[in-house]
Amino acid sequence: MPTPTDFEQMLRESALRVTSPRVAVLSAVHEHPHADTETIIGAVRGRLGAVSHQAVYDVLKALTGVGLVRRIQPQGSVARYETRVGDNHHHVVCRSCGAIADVDCAVGHAACLTASDDHGFSIDEAEVVYWGTCPECSGTHSS
Repeated sequence: MPTPTDFEQMLRESALRVTSPRVAVLSAVHEHPHADTETIIGAVRGRLGAVSHQAVYDVLKALTGVGLVRRIQPQGSVARYETRVGDNHHHVVCRSCGAIADVDCAVGHAACLTASDDHGFSIDEAEVVYWGTCPECSGTHSS
């Protein structure tokens, strides 16, 4: 887990001013992968006390804009945030409880970026979402 000093360095390297809310939001997203904004707001308030919803939304937008955070939104879900950026990973989502986990691209380096027909687009990212039932909801646990 990165330290507050690491978060400060990440912000500086991304040309963002270091502020307490930015460090707190970045830390919250690291601690709670795939968290929604309410979870992030709760974690930030636990660190800083009173902070507005809008301040957290603004920080999330800034962090997403510079690539420190990735925003995902599986169908039927609110927006979620993660700090695993810069690779072409995918997600698996539980249809029952909504749990989300990372899934590495199935075959080769960015294999999903080769579309059967790109329609002239220059593709730089693919979004694949696997749907199913998590072990807790299905009553089975893998070892």
